[in-house]
Amino acid sequence: MKWNWGTGLAIGMVSFIAFILYFVITMSVNKKYSYDLVTEEYYAKSMTYQNEIDEETNTYNLEEKITGQKTKEGWLLSFPEELDPEKINGKVFLYRPSNQQLDFDSPIVLSGLNLLIPDKSLVDGRWNITLAWTYENKDFLYKKAIVY
Repeated sequence: MKWNWGTGLAIGMVSFIAFILYFVITMSVNKKYSYDLVTEEYYAKSMTYQNEIDEETNTYNLEEKITGQKTKEGWLLSFPEELDPEKINGKVFLYRPSNQQLDFDSPIVLSGLNLLIPDKSLVDGRWNITLAWTYENKDFLYKKAIVY
Protein backbone atom coordinates (compact mmCIF):
# COMPACT_ATOMS: atom_id res chain seq x y z
CA MET A 1 0.00 0.00 0.00
CA LYS A 2 1.31 3.39 -0.91
CA TRP A 3 1.26 6.18 1.69
CA ASN A 4 0.24 9.57 0.41
CA TRP A 5 -1.13 12.69 2.05
CA GLY A 6 -4.77 11.47 1.78
CA THR A 7 -4.02 8.22 3.65
CA GLY A 8 -2.12 10.11 6.36
CA LEU A 9 -4.94 12.61 6.71
CA ALA A 10 -7.54 9.84 7.04
CA ILE A 11 -5.47 7.98 9.66
CA GLY A 12 -4.92 11.24 11.57
CA MET A 13 -8.64 12.05 11.59
CA VAL A 14 -9.59 8.54 12.74
CA SER A 15 -6.95 8.71 15.49
CA PHE A 16 -8.23 12.08 16.68
CA ILE A 17 -11.86 10.87 16.73
CA ALA A 18 -10.82 7.76 18.71
CA PHE A 19 -8.92 9.98 21.16
CA ILE A 20 -11.97 12.21 21.73
CA LEU A 21 -14.35 9.23 22.05
CA TYR A 22 -12.05 7.69 24.66
CA PHE A 23 -12.36 10.81 26.85
CA VAL A 24 -16.12 11.15 26.31
CA ILE A 25 -16.74 7.53 27.32
CA THR A 26 -14.36 7.81 30.30
CA MET A 27 -16.08 10.95 31.61
CA SER A 28 -19.59 9.54 31.24
CA VAL A 29 -18.90 6.09 32.75
CA ASN A 30 -16.43 6.80 35.56
CA LYS A 31 -18.17 7.65 38.89
CA LYS A 32 -15.21 9.84 39.90
CA TYR A 33 -16.36 12.44 37.36
CA SER A 34 -20.01 12.38 38.44
CA TYR A 35 -21.41 15.67 39.77
CA ASP A 36 -24.74 16.23 41.49
CA LEU A 37 -27.23 18.89 40.56
CA VAL A 38 -27.19 22.02 42.66
CA THR A 39 -30.74 21.26 43.83
CA GLU A 40 -32.79 18.14 43.31
CA GLU A 41 -36.11 19.93 42.77
CA TYR A 42 -34.89 22.68 40.46
CA TYR A 43 -38.15 23.42 38.64
CA ALA A 44 -40.36 23.19 41.73
CA LYS A 45 -38.00 25.53 43.55
CA SER A 46 -38.14 28.09 40.74
CA MET A 47 -41.91 28.37 41.19
CA THR A 48 -41.46 29.65 44.77
CA TYR A 49 -38.74 32.13 43.88
CA GLN A 50 -40.97 35.23 44.24
CA ASN A 51 -41.70 34.26 47.85
CA GLU A 52 -37.96 34.11 48.50
CA ILE A 53 -37.51 37.57 46.98
CA ASP A 54 -40.23 38.96 49.27
CA GLU A 55 -38.71 37.28 52.34
CA GLU A 56 -35.23 38.60 51.50
CA THR A 57 -36.73 42.07 51.04
CA ASN A 58 -38.22 41.83 54.54
CA THR A 59 -34.76 41.00 55.90
CA TYR A 60 -33.16 43.82 53.93
CA ASN A 61 -35.70 46.30 55.31
CA LEU A 62 -34.67 45.66 58.92
CA GLU A 63 -32.93 48.64 60.47
CA GLU A 64 -29.94 46.54 61.53
CA LYS A 65 -28.51 43.72 59.45
CA ILE A 66 -27.69 40.18 60.49
CA THR A 67 -23.96 39.82 60.99
CA GLY A 68 -21.79 36.74 61.02
CA GLN A 69 -18.27 36.08 62.17
CA LYS A 70 -15.94 33.18 62.77
CA THR A 71 -15.14 32.45 66.41
CA LYS A 72 -13.26 29.68 68.21
CA GLU A 73 -16.57 27.93 68.94
CA GLY A 74 -17.87 28.11 65.35
CA TRP A 75 -19.76 30.59 63.18
CA LEU A 76 -21.69 33.19 65.18
CA LEU A 77 -24.71 34.91 63.62
CA SER A 78 -26.10 37.96 65.41
CA PHE A 79 -29.69 39.09 64.89
CA PRO A 80 -30.67 42.77 65.05
CA GLU A 81 -31.44 44.19 68.49
CA GLU A 82 -34.83 45.44 67.30
CA LEU A 83 -36.10 41.82 67.33
CA ASP A 84 -37.39 39.90 70.34
CA PRO A 85 -35.50 36.56 70.36
CA GLU A 86 -38.45 34.68 71.85
CA LYS A 87 -40.60 35.49 68.80
CA ILE A 88 -38.09 34.17 66.25
CA ASN A 89 -38.89 30.69 64.92
CA GLY A 90 -37.29 29.02 61.95
CA LYS A 91 -34.49 26.91 60.53
CA VAL A 92 -30.91 27.38 59.48
CA PHE A 93 -29.66 25.41 56.45
CA LEU A 94 -25.98 25.03 55.63
CA TYR A 95 -25.12 23.96 52.10
CA ARG A 96 -21.67 22.81 51.07
CA PRO A 97 -21.32 23.26 47.28
CA SER A 98 -18.47 20.78 46.98
CA ASN A 99 -19.96 17.91 49.01
CA GLN A 100 -23.66 17.16 49.41
CA GLN A 101 -23.02 14.78 52.33
CA LEU A 102 -21.94 17.72 54.52
CA ASP A 103 -25.23 19.65 54.07
CA PHE A 104 -27.37 19.94 57.19
CA ASP A 105 -30.18 21.96 58.69
CA SER A 106 -31.32 22.60 62.24
CA PRO A 107 -33.88 24.69 64.09
CA ILE A 108 -32.90 28.18 65.15
CA VAL A 109 -31.93 28.08 68.83
CA LEU A 110 -30.90 31.52 70.01
CA SER A 111 -28.77 32.53 72.95
CA GLY A 112 -29.89 36.10 73.39
CA LEU A 113 -29.81 37.45 69.85
CA ASN A 114 -27.00 35.12 68.77
CA LEU A 115 -27.06 31.84 66.89
CA LEU A 116 -23.93 29.69 67.10
CA ILE A 117 -23.22 27.06 64.47
CA PRO A 118 -20.74 24.74 66.23
CA ASP A 119 -17.22 24.27 64.90
CA LYS A 120 -17.64 20.47 64.88
CA SER A 121 -20.43 20.81 62.29
CA LEU A 122 -18.33 22.86 59.87
CA VAL A 123 -15.25 21.94 57.86
CA ASP A 124 -12.95 24.51 56.32
CA GLY A 125 -14.05 25.89 52.99
CA ARG A 126 -17.04 27.56 51.36
CA TRP A 127 -20.54 27.28 52.82
CA ASN A 128 -23.88 28.82 51.89
CA ILE A 129 -25.94 29.75 54.94
CA THR A 130 -29.70 30.15 54.63
CA LEU A 131 -31.76 31.38 57.58
CA ALA A 132 -35.51 31.12 57.11
CA TRP A 133 -37.48 32.45 60.04
CA THR A 134 -40.79 33.92 61.06
CA TYR A 135 -41.17 36.94 63.30
CA GLU A 136 -44.64 38.21 64.25
CA ASN A 137 -46.28 36.31 61.36
CA LYS A 138 -43.86 37.81 58.84
CA ASP A 139 -41.42 35.60 56.91
CA PHE A 140 -37.75 36.49 56.58
CA LEU A 141 -34.91 34.95 54.61
CA TYR A 142 -31.18 35.56 54.93
CA LYS A 143 -28.67 34.04 52.53
CA LYS A 144 -24.92 34.41 52.78
CA ALA A 145 -21.92 32.63 51.26
CA ILE A 146 -19.06 32.31 53.74
CA VAL A 147 -15.60 30.83 53.80
CA TYR A 148 -15.02 29.03 57.09
